[in-house]
Amino acid sequence: MKDGFVFVDEFVPGIRWDAKYATWDNFTGRPVDGYLANRVVGTRALCAALERAREKAETLGFGLLLWDGYRPQRAVECFLRWSRKPEDGRTKPRHYPNIERAAMVEKGYVATKSGHSRGSTVDLTLYHLDTGELAAMGGGHDLMDAVSHHGAAGITPAEAENRRHLCAIMESCGFRRYDREWWHYTLNGEPYPDTYFDFPVPWRS
Repeated sequence: MKDGFVFVDEFVPGIRWDAKYATWDNFTGRPVDGYLANRVVGTRALCAALERAREKAETLGFGLLLWDGYRPQRAVECFLRWSRKPEDGRTKPRHYPNIERAAMVEKGYVATKSGHSRGSTVDLTLYHLDTGELAAMGGGHDLMDAVSHHGAAGITPAEAENRRHLCAIMESCGFRRYDREWWHYTLNGEPYPDTYFDFPVPWRS
């Protein structure tokens, strides 16, 4: 693995993860190029900030669950190829019910160059420490729809409050949000702001 990158679970004890792009449970409907293991990788700076966020979340009764961290550039290219393929309807109802897959780039849900490939961006949510259940957020990971935007209408007060909790936790620990995706945060002062890496996510370092 690239110097300066680590497995997040080894550096942030107690954090949970489910690396969606290493599984069949993502908008492409299959494991994505570059994810050789269901692990989440990131920079050491990312991990230090996530540890602060984990501690902050714990004071509110929440834990953190990560869906993605570092994303190889080859995965981004896989997304772009998939977006140009004919529609088969397998993942559309869950992930992009109101747009065509070809519009994902134009609408800002899929990038040709992703901040994830710089190693200091995460997709994550909250879960309740007392039950282990995911906090209700008004839509799941990679729901490419206006309801996923910060400040979206059409979600319940409880869901809106959980989104505000996540945003407050992350911003207080040095992250900035992405307005179209409530789950997406990038570290301020990231160590590789102009470098898009392409090494695969491995089983072990």
